Amino acid sequence: MTKIRNPKQYDLEERTLKFAKRVRAFVKKLPRTLVNLEDGRQLINASGSVGANYIEANESFSKKDFGMRVKICRKEAKESRYWLRLIETNNDVLEKERESLIQEATELTKIFGSMVEKSK
Repeated sequence: MTKIRNPKQYDLEERTLKFAKRVRAFVKKLPRTLVNLEDGRQLINASGSVGANYIEANESFSKKDFGMRVKICRKEAKESRYWLRLIETNNDVLEKERESLIQEATELTKIFGSMVEKSK
């Protein structure tokens, strides 16, 4: 029996992938300070986990498993926003990019929060 998937699932998988890639490109441009190196690692891990856990959610075996994985997506999006807020940019171009990434992390948090509520 083939599982029928919603096209919006693929859109969100792609969106979370783009977010993780944008974060990686952003981190590469940051000033190389000890703090940014550590915070950048944390940010890369959290941003990648958003999409990875969403893929896991789409492959879940039960509604309960789906809900748990989506909660993890929300948590990782919130964590990404946290690390983005801690990063030191030291220039206007990077600051604008950071603000854009913070906005995307916030939107992803809201999307996954809505999905958590609907999965109850």
